[in-house]
Amino acid sequence: MSSPTVTSVMFPVQAADVGAAVPFARLVQQRGSGRMWMGQSLHLETHHVFAALAGMGLRIPFGSGVVLSPLQHPYQAAVSARSVAALSGHPYVAGIGPGSSEFQSTVSPATRNRPVSTVREYVSTVRSLLDGQAAHSTAGTFTTTGAELTEFPHPQVEVGLGVLRPAMARAAGRAADVAITWLAPPAYIRDTLIPEMTASAQAAGRTPPRVASVVHAAVARPGRDLVQAAYTAVGPHLASQHYTDMLRQGGVPADPAEPLQGAEQLVKSGVFVSGSPQEIAAQLADLHRHGVHEVIVNVGGVWLTEGPGAALRDLTAILAAVDEDTHV
Repeated sequence: MSSPTVTSVMFPVQAADVGAAVPFARLVQQRGSGRMWMGQSLHLETHHVFAALAGMGLRIPFGSGVVLSPLQHPYQAAVSARSVAALSGHPYVAGIGPGSSEFQSTVSPATRNRPVSTVREYVSTVRSLLDGQAAHSTAGTFTTTGAELTEFPHPQVEVGLGVLRPAMARAAGRAADVAITWLAPPAYIRDTLIPEMTASAQAAGRTPPRVASVVHAAVARPGRDLVQAAYTAVGPHLASQHYTDMLRQGGVPADPAEPLQGAEQLVKSGVFVSGSPQEIAAQLADLHRHGVHEVIVNVGGVWLTEGPGAALRDLTAILAAVDEDTHV
């Protein structure tokens, strides 16, 4: 795991208007560092937003963190990923995850009982297709029998997997190029997830995946309620069994029956990063020291409580502090 460290940007909401994403993409372009990430958007589809931004001249590195595997065949996932890489002119991270068990039950019931092995097979299939190999697999409801992509030159595509707990970390070690975490405490990443994915990769004869971690953040400003910002950003996660289980494994007492108290614990523990821009930059640097290669700053709590202008102001200040610290 010798990848250089980088700090990147998360577009924090599902896109209903490409114009809303432009300032975030422009910030990445002006910095000349990092990439712009976006999760699964069910309004304007994620890859379409990236393509639109590239068509507007914002040809920057992009990453999906994550798109949901039950929604598209792995062949289409591979086509979409290399399309974004080609249109942007930069390497792309195709981050993939199965979604919550409730979501899987509504759109792909066959995957619900085997989410880890199903998504591992899915990621392996996407990787094989992008490598020019014939793919033979059954990933949930999707079957691939000898399918190959047509030849098409494009920048590198890394295939990522969303990782919360050890089982998915082992799956990432076996199949993914990038392990993408969300709300994971730094020590939990270093002491639990990285050893699991490293051992799994070594057993499979692979290079361990690099780690990209989505980190929720807000500058501590007068009158700002940080707990409310955290709760607004990730309240549904704090009410879910699998996210709160991960947080408890990482030493953060979170109870799905008490999501507001969970938000308080996120702020108290520093998993929701806050403080001055310089203090936030120092905490992000600490994540790098815990083995995270790419820190993805998510100011969604500020966006949802105070609007996009306030979110962009925070993000700009945080990245300026990161860049100043990097060049000291």
